[in-house]
Formats: sequence, C-alpha cells, structure tokens
Amino acid sequence: MDNADFGAMTCKEFCQRYRLGMTKLYEEMNSGRLRAVKFGRRTLILNRDAAVWERTLSTISEQKAA
Repeated sequence: MDNADFGAMTCKEFCQRYRLGMTKLYEEMNSGRLRAVKFGRRTLILNRDAAVWERTLSTISEQKAA
C-alpha cells in the first residue's frame, strides 16, 4: 500500500479530479462500478476505490472492438 491508498475525497472533489458531472458520478455509484462510503451526512469516495474504478475504464480501442 502506498500513500495514494489513504484518504478520501468528496463527490465534488472526485468530479473535479476526473472531469465528470454529478449525474455521471451517481450513475457510476448506483451501478456498483464505483464504491462510496458515508461519513455522517457526507458521501466520500476513498482514494483506493477511485483507483479501482479508474483501472476498470475501457480504452477507446477496446470499445471499438466490442
């Protein structure tokens, strides 16, 4: 485990980092492709879960082959 595995970001921070809108973020969470946790009233995405989600994204060439 490296330091990138620790910590978390808010939904807003996640969207800014990955250049996504909130609608797409919630689609990813509701589909189960992106894990989120609750801390009180806040929804957080752990850095390690963001990294797992990022690794599951397909490339354009993979999409064309399908």
